[in-house]
Formats: sequence, C-alpha cells, structure tokens
Amino acid sequence: LQCLMSLSKERMATSTEKLSAFRARLQTEAERLVLEVFPQKVLDLDQMIFDPRFSFERLPEILPSGDLNIPIPQPEKVHKGEGDAPVSKKRKIANGEAEAETMAINGVIPKNEHLGELMEEIRPMIRDAVEDMNKIKMWITLLIPRIEDGNNFGVSIQEEALNEVRATESEAASFLDQLSRYFVGRAKLLTKVAKYPHVADYRRAILDMDEKQFVNIRLIITELRNHFATLHDMITKNMEKIKKPRSSNHDNMY
Repeated sequence: LQCLMSLSKERMATSTEKLSAFRARLQTEAERLVLEVFPQKVLDLDQMIFDPRFSFERLPEILPSGDLNIPIPQPEKVHKGEGDAPVSKKRKIANGEAEAETMAINGVIPKNEHLGELMEEIRPMIRDAVEDMNKIKMWITLLIPRIEDGNNFGVSIQEEALNEVRATESEAASFLDQLSRYFVGRAKLLTKVAKYPHVADYRRAILDMDEKQFVNIRLIITELRNHFATLHDMITKNMEKIKKPRSSNHDNMY
C-alpha cells in the first residue's frame, strides 16, 4: 500500500511539473505574440491594404466577362404538336418533367482565378489569427486568480481583455466560413446561369457576387489589422494588471 501511495505521489509530482512547464511555455509564447508578433502583423496587414493587388482599381481585371463561358442558345423553331420547348437540349428527370440544359464551352465553367489567388493568400493569415487568439485566451484564463470578495479591479481588466480576444477569435473563424460559402453560393448561381442562359440578370448577379467578395477580402484584411492593433494596445497598457491582477488597487485601466 505504501508503494502504491508513493507511486501515486510521484505521478502527481510529475504531472504538476509538466503542467507548470506548460504554463511557463504558454506565457512565454503569449507574451511574444503580444509584444513582437502582433505589431508586425499590424504593419504587414496595413501594407497589404495599400498593395495594388487589393486595390479597387483592379476590379475591371478581377470581374469575369459576361459570357462566363456559357453560350446563349439560339432560338429553335418548334413544329406543331411538339410543345413550347425546343426539341434538342432536353433531358428527363425523375418526375418526368423536361429541363433545359446548356453545355459550357469546353465543358468547364471556370472559377474566378483572381479572387481565388487573393483568398488563398489571406486564408493562412486567418488560420494563424484563430490559433493566436486561442493561445492568448488560454494564457489570460490561467492568470485569473481564485474567486474572492474585493480587490477585483485587476480581474475585471482580465475579463475585458478576454472578451476582446474571444470576439477576435470568433470573427476570424467566421471569415474562414465566409470564404467557403462564397464558392458554394457562386456555384449555385452558376447552375442557374447554365440552366437559364438567356436570363441576363443571373449573369449580372455573378459579377455582383464577385465584386462583393473582393470588398469582403479587403474588409477581412482591415478587420484583422484593427483587431491585432487593439489587442496589442490593450494588453501592453495593462500588462501588469493582467499578469498580477491583485497586486495593487491603485492602477487604472487605460
């Protein structure tokens, strides 16, 4: 029994040491992110906003041509007794109704390559932002002291910083979802163009969707820059209170 108790104590001691090492590593990484990485990200993202590749002047180049590689079919003569729909370009579906079908030239409706390149460039930045926010969130959470009456001003600063970190993490995750939904939405709209190639509004809707996505890409860059700048400013100004929330009652949050 004594051997088992001794072994259990050794395991607990080992676990405690590993947990302490984890906390120390997390603190070092979090402080490096706030003090070194975030300022550099602000500068990089700010420079990207003014990069010609993300300029609105590129819109004529970025937006696809109106034909979308989907030809507009010529009207076909219909003989008496054959109904209102063309004889060709029909296929039967499960319920027996006829559905028009227009084939794209070369069998492919291309994606917007320009937007795809810009999205692939910012996607790793968004993933890194989610990862960074998770580390900062965990670091601050582990610094929160035990619950007790009074002297909670420093804890309120920690909670305020945590709220900003959580909001940034949630918004960055929504940016990734937004990028994915663009492709699905565009694909659905393109199927409308392929099914009804003679309806000009569907073709115009594709152009509007691409323009909106380009604006969203610029907005994502701007929002990430603003969040990194805000977090760096908030945490550095209140670093002492975040690390030692109950060391003094006389400091004020900026």
